[in-house]
Amino acid sequence: MTAVANREAQLAAAYRHCAAIAARHGKSYHLATRLLTPNRRLAVHALYAAARTADDLVDLPGPDPAGDLADWSRAVLAELDSGWSDDPVRLALVDTFRRYDIAVEHLVDFLAAMTSDLDVDSYPDMAALDRYMWGSASVIGLQVLPVLGTAHGVPRGEAAPHAIALGEAFQLTNFLRDVAEDIDRGRVYLPADAMAAHGVTREQLAEKRFDANFRELMREMVAVVRRRYDDAAPGTPLLAPESRDCVRAATALYGGILTEIERADYRVLDGRVSVSKPRRLAVFARRLTAAQLARVRVTMAKPKSRSSTGA
Repeated sequence: MTAVANREAQLAAAYRHCAAIAARHGKSYHLATRLLTPNRRLAVHALYAAARTADDLVDLPGPDPAGDLADWSRAVLAELDSGWSDDPVRLALVDTFRRYDIAVEHLVDFLAAMTSDLDVDSYPDMAALDRYMWGSASVIGLQVLPVLGTAHGVPRGEAAPHAIALGEAFQLTNFLRDVAEDIDRGRVYLPADAMAAHGVTREQLAEKRFDANFRELMREMVAVVRRRYDDAAPGTPLLAPESRDCVRAATALYGGILTEIERADYRVLDGRVSVSKPRRLAVFARRLTAAQLARVRVTMAKPKSRSSTGA
């Protein structure tokens, strides 16, 4: 095998590795990515796997989580410069960043947010939580945006605020779903002033004690998250046509978690709520035909190249 062929084989294996991570850990997210064109799908898997890997260094720590995250961060930033990595997740990430010209600053800001999780365990208000989410969620939206692409004539900057809002909406949805898991890790991602206004304490979360106060806090937070989804919605028509149905599916699936929280009477302290597999498959099936038609239209709209014979 030639050196070039060997590198191509390593890169293909790296992307397969990332796809396996996405399939294992992000069922709704992974299902939605199946609506993307293959090249875009691989790139989104790489972004997901890298974010998951860094997050796990903090959430599932070894003996030296700060050192492990710092080492991983230094390595990936150096490899972005060199253009290669022997680590499969970082290799796919490097290739994706270079292929889609993603700003390195978005990765730096994400890694800074992951680092803050090692020391910061609560947020006084929504403004503080938003500042944290710039690195943990907003820049993820900005990383994914170049992969999804924008419609002809739409500058990326026009779609960026909506990509940011969607990243935040997904992150906030996770925060509401994972209150019990997060408090077990010593963290609270519910604004402290909102908790105090409803008479909900950190100790109550730790004890997993549900009451009417907690219900009203969660009801208020669900409304906050739904407004973020509303802010994100105008951005979908700005995307490349063949990417829109993936975003619509992901929005329906993640937004569906909010509905499941409501159906569970906001009892997220009792266990993780989720969208059922039949529901996930129904959303996917509804979007599949539209995604396939979008690809056909885009292919037909592309100018056909002339052959060398002029035929």
